Amino acid sequence: MSESPVIRVDHVWTRFGDKLIHRDITLQLDRGDILGIVGASGCGKTVLMREMIGLQLPSQGRVALLGQDLGQADDRTRRQLRNRCGVLFQGGALFSALTVYDNIAFPLRELRVLDEALIERLVAMKLAMVGLEPSSAALLPSELSGGMVKRVALARSLIMEPEVLFLDEPTSGLDPVLSEEFVNLLRELHQELGFTIVMVTHDLDTLGDLCTQVAVLADQQLVSMGTLEDAIRCQHPYAREFFHGHRARRILAVN
Repeated sequence: MSESPVIRVDHVWTRFGDKLIHRDITLQLDRGDILGIVGASGCGKTVLMREMIGLQLPSQGRVALLGQDLGQADDRTRRQLRNRCGVLFQGGALFSALTVYDNIAFPLRELRVLDEALIERLVAMKLAMVGLEPSSAALLPSELSGGMVKRVALARSLIMEPEVLFLDEPTSGLDPVLSEEFVNLLRELHQELGFTIVMVTHDLDTLGDLCTQVAVLADQQLVSMGTLEDAIRCQHPYAREFFHGHRARRILAVN
């Protein structure tokens, strides 16, 4: 029997009052996939990702995470599922009053099942995994560069050994060099740990260098779902503009 999809979205509609956000969206991700979600501002990319995590439920349709129907799951089950996921918010969303160490340790302390000595070892492992020196553990977020903030946030998202990693604009705010370093780090961690990745991104380099699947949202619909080549071939006006502009042709070598 084949393994069930890690994420399955079936005929999802999302409304906020009278405003329609999503119309009949269907997609699925298998273990190890790296999905990049693109679309115009306000098209519901982050909303769709929140529905995949179970932070909100769609108005109609079904979302399953790690084989569990989120609409049928109780609060306890949804919390357990979220503990099997890691989330890197746009901008890092570190707690400004906590040190790097305490930010990374925060999810483990919330569980209240591990002693501090074990937490200390796990935090040190994650710092090394994202390429940060042990001395950075004592720093506050205000003392970090933009690239370090992203790495600390990534370390925190990995502290629970997630099966699925959700990233919201992971390279935003980084210069091209730091962005490339961060994408390379994600690729290495993905190859080593084998988790599934869902990311909202506008970064063409990230799409080309990292993503195995690309979802294009436009006009409340999923207008393309497949490889980057599928997205490039999509004839919807938004996809044509996004993937065939001058910068896109240069980065993606689109004819």
